[in-house]
This record gives sequence, structure tokens and C-alpha cells, in this order.
Amino acid sequence: MRPRCIAIANQKGGVGKTTTAINLGAALAAEGQRVLIIDLDPQGNASTGLGIDADQRNYTTYDLLIEGMALQEIVLPTEVEDLWIAPATTDLSSADVELVANENRVFLLKDALAPEFLHGFDIVLMDCPPSLNLLTVNAMAAADAVLVPLQTEFFALEGLSQLMMTIREVRQSANPRLRIEGVVLTMFDMRNNLCRQVEEDARANLGELVYETRIPRNVRLSEAPSYAMPILQYDPNSRGSEAYISLAREVLSRQMQPA
Repeated sequence: MRPRCIAIANQKGGVGKTTTAINLGAALAAEGQRVLIIDLDPQGNASTGLGIDADQRNYTTYDLLIEGMALQEIVLPTEVEDLWIAPATTDLSSADVELVANENRVFLLKDALAPEFLHGFDIVLMDCPPSLNLLTVNAMAAADAVLVPLQTEFFALEGLSQLMMTIREVRQSANPRLRIEGVVLTMFDMRNNLCRQVEEDARANLGELVYETRIPRNVRLSEAPSYAMPILQYDPNSRGSEAYISLAREVLSRQMQPA
């Protein structure tokens, strides 16, 4: 059976996409899922945050999309049991320019996700770059759903409308099965009135699309990437770790519900 493929996307930078990819991936693995993360961000932070050094990245998602290399040739195991990654480097930053002349440019990732290799995984998470470029559109064309990290800040909902429009366009032109998996509130601080107001607005506008789980502002969560570990390894008892375990359980429970 084909694994569920989820693109983690938001064109705004610094909202917690990569943090969510790393820590949701690790939490899903802790819940018994075999997880593959596909790093589509030229910064390669998901790869770094899972302990994949630059000299280990002989082949990357650039080779997957541009050179036509097979997925199984680039995927690497991480230190987390049942969690693998297709790493990225800055080579990927030129992908938009190199892909623009390719008639199949929107479907390259979809074509690269060979069923015979993916059958060993339960969930695939795609860490998208902070823009609505060809890499993000490739992820949406290949995905079953989009998970949106939404930072609880003043302009959070304004940028969301553009993302929703892109999702609708991809659904109409390239991937009719695409849907919104959910919206997760990140960098949440209960003591902050603005955070609470953004949450109220998000739930009023988006309803059940907003996960019950909120990802808190948490020092240990911020520290973990510098040690190349997900929070579940770095500090399993922290609030950040508890939040991502809770989110993983929500993701799995929604997956079991009928579409």
C-alpha cells in the first residue's frame, strides 16, 4: 500500500516548517510508523537537524529531481529508529531555473516517488522551502495532503490565503486528490494575548482544520537542532517533545477517519 504523503508548506519563512518536519517525523516513528522525510529546502536544515553532515550528502533531492536519480539511491537512515531522509544541499537553489524548460516540471517529484521503494514506509513528509516555487508545487503535486505550520503572530492569517489559493490551483491542474491535512499553531505562548487572539481567529476561520495541539515556544525545542537531534532525543520530557507526540497522534487519528 502506498504511504500517505504530506507536504509541510507555508511560503512564510521562520514559521516552524522544518522544526515540524523533523519533530513530527521523529514522533510518528516513536508511534510505530516508518517515516521518510524528503528535504526540498535548499538550506538543507532538516538534513542537518537529523545529523546528516554535508560530507554524507553525496546524492540529494537535487539529483532526484534534476538528474533523474532513483529515490533509493539518495535516502539515508538517521539516528532515529524508523526515520529516514532524502537530504538536500544548496544545489537545490538552482532547481527552479533548471526546471522551467521541462514540460513535466510539476510532476518530477511525483514520478520519482516509485511505489516499489515507498512500500516500505507508512508516511512521507516533505519539507518545503519558504516560497511557493516549483519545489513546493512539486511537493503538492506528489502529496495527498498539505500540513500548514502557522506561527501565532499578527500577520499569520494574511499569508495563509495565498497558500490556500495555490493549493486550490494545484488541485485543479495537477492533483485533484490534494487536500489540507491541517493547520498547526506554532511558537504558541499562552501568556501572550496576541497568540490567544490569533488562535481564536484561526479556529473561527478554519474550524476543524486547526489541530487541537499547539506547538509552544520552548527553549529546549530551539536548542535541539544545534545538537542535530529531534526534541524527542534531545529532551524527551520537554513541553516541545510532548507537543509533537500529541501532534503525531492527531495526524494518525485524522488519517484513520474517512475522507
